[in-house]
Amino acid sequence: MTGPRHDPDMVRPYVRTGGQVRPERSVRLESVVIAATGPLLELGPDARRVMSLFAPDGRGGLAVADIAAALRLPPSTVRILVSTLIDSGHLASPVTAVADQPESDVLLKVLHGLRQLAL
Repeated sequence: MTGPRHDPDMVRPYVRTGGQVRPERSVRLESVVIAATGPLLELGPDARRVMSLFAPDGRGGLAVADIAAALRLPPSTVRILVSTLIDSGHLASPVTAVADQPESDVLLKVLHGLRQLAL
């Protein structure tokens, strides 16, 4: 007989998230987050693992799906962890400029023009 398993998959997702079943904020799998400042000592082990994925200089962002893949955790669990880290100020999500986006008919005209150039 072998000793106890130290497999991270043996920990249930609700334990990893502190009992949370949904993120507090809207965090999608394609959401990109960047590291912000804050003490890491107060974080749990999974939150520290998330923060360890970011470059030490704080530059560069990661998609939530990429974090889930790198940590081999369920995406739903990572969404909750990322939401908690955003709320605590450890991560930030760049704001998208919804008002500055062009209308869809303009984008379709550009696409049509690009396709004409490719012919």
